[in-house]
Amino acid sequence: MPFADVNGQRIRFEDTGGDGPVVVLSHGFLMNHTMFDAQVAALRDEYRVIAWDERGFGDTEFDGQPFTYWDSARDLLALLDHLVIERAVLGGMSQGGFISLRAALLAPERVAGLILLDTQAGVEAPEIVPAYDQMIETWMSAGPVDELAEAIAAIIIDDADHHPAWISHWRSHPRERIEQPYRCLMSRDDITDRLGDIDIPALVVHGDNDTAISMECAEILAEGLPGASGVVVAAGAHAVNMTNPEPVNAAIREFLASISY
Repeated sequence: MPFADVNGQRIRFEDTGGDGPVVVLSHGFLMNHTMFDAQVAALRDEYRVIAWDERGFGDTEFDGQPFTYWDSARDLLALLDHLVIERAVLGGMSQGGFISLRAALLAPERVAGLILLDTQAGVEAPEIVPAYDQMIETWMSAGPVDELAEAIAAIIIDDADHHPAWISHWRSHPRERIEQPYRCLMSRDDITDRLGDIDIPALVVHGDNDTAISMECAEILAEGLPGASGVVVAAGAHAVNMTNPEPVNAAIREFLASISY
């Protein structure tokens, strides 16, 4: 398994290699790089595709200290340095979008475009925070027990065929590992007023059945990015790239073909 030692973390990643333009994919909360298997398979013949595990998730060796999505964005940029990549298209689902947007603000010269899947520039709606807090309290005290795990899988994936594998994955890691990633998620800053600074091509894809991030949030994101185009995926859940890979892959391929590197 390839790792990159950056910023005090040992980042797990996969790299298809090759001479094509580079696309880096950043996963959502509680997920890992394998959530992009369908995209890697669809793109690898023409593009060099890199997918990685962020702090606190997957096989990345995380130091357990408090962090922000700005820190994770620096991890992403450091991974590019490790792989001697000057410029790439950054793609991210949900949390991965939070990271990709911040990387574009930190180092705009290194980002050729953004692929933003079911994500937003803002923060969690206050009315849903108590329910999320209760879920994490249960996770920390008892682990991802059946009812909790199924509820979270329904929010993220909403496809019963995918649930067992991910629930098994969640149970394979120490339950306390979720604490700092959750604090990062809930304390993130709102960067909506900075979207106008990200003047590069961007693709905003959103499932119309996403119950975690509203369509309104996706519309605000697309309207705020000067170079954005939007695609709505019918019957798409939060992890729309997993549940509806065909329309998502088609939109990504069309977008990648339209930009210069």
